[in-house]
Amino acid sequence: MYLYRRLITCFVLFLSVNSFAQDLGLGGFTDTKKIDTLAPKPEEELYKGALKLIDSVKYKEAKIELKKAVKINKEYFQAYNKLAWIAIKEDNIGEADYYFRLVLNYDPNNFEALKTIGIVYLNQKRYADCKMFFDSAAAQRIEDAEFYYYRAKLMLEGKSYKEALDMANYAVEANPKYYEAYILKADCRFARKEYNHAIKELNDAVKLIPADKPNYDLYRSRAKAKFEIADYKGAITDWNVYIDAVPKIEEAYISRAAAKINTNDNSGAVADLDEAIKIKPKNPVSYNYRGVAKGGLKQYVEALKDLDYAIKLKFDYAPAFVNRAAIKFASKDKHGACEDLNKADSLGDTMAFKLIDKYCK
Repeated sequence: MYLYRRLITCFVLFLSVNSFAQDLGLGGFTDTKKIDTLAPKPEEELYKGALKLIDSVKYKEAKIELKKAVKINKEYFQAYNKLAWIAIKEDNIGEADYYFRLVLNYDPNNFEALKTIGIVYLNQKRYADCKMFFDSAAAQRIEDAEFYYYRAKLMLEGKSYKEALDMANYAVEANPKYYEAYILKADCRFARKEYNHAIKELNDAVKLIPADKPNYDLYRSRAKAKFEIADYKGAITDWNVYIDAVPKIEEAYISRAAAKINTNDNSGAVADLDEAIKIKPKNPVSYNYRGVAKGGLKQYVEALKDLDYAIKLKFDYAPAFVNRAAIKFASKDKHGACEDLNKADSLGDTMAFKLIDKYCK
């Protein structure tokens, strides 16, 4: 009888404790397995550790942890995503592509994978492949400034300038401080010959660029836009900034020289073209412009030498024939000048025809 009472007491006690546990929201003794599942999974712990290593730029160590994670759980696509990201940082595009495809194998609509594969293909100029992945990513309808930016770049490559500009605007709306998107908008404006708008976009970008991370390509683009609207002094100012930061770029010296010629700083133009010729000794454009600058200094003999050499380097260089004609007119050689203008006209130069009509008839 005593033993029976003890069993009854234990049973009642068990029910009471179980009921109390349920009142506390612990689910009773029968839910202990459910509580255990809240503990972090080993692959997740490895993934978190890898993220810390990535933040410390310890990619080699991070890859080890991520590979351990996918060995535990081969469908852990988040780890494949990071492995692909590291491969891109290491410029191993083949490996990145492999891991991204694993991500899509387990998560076919993964936006980050679709976006990043598209960016990789864009950088490789594989535009059809890029578009395919971007279209799939766009179907996810996720607001992402970086995605809009790279889609705009793809559209710009395809010369769909209006669509590219619209997409770049979406990037700016999603992230108003995304200065690269302003620069891209300026590229679209420039392609549409909207030079004043291009300058405005670049001015906005200048305000946003961190002081410790200057982007000198911006000054190059703005210099070109200013030249197109005949703001030659402004163009020279921007070329000065660019050349000081990025010396030995032939295009920069030639372009600054062209702006200087238009401000009658012919001596400065000659100096710039001397530098351009040191960088690339056989570019006919440099000799053409230097001939014009020397002509502006009334150094006609030297000017003709440069223009002769420009035509020797490029026999169908119509602007050089027009410029040589101008020097010959200044040297009182009307016959030689008209011959050059007729040659330029035969090469399709529209200015030559007008000059022939005015001076050679």
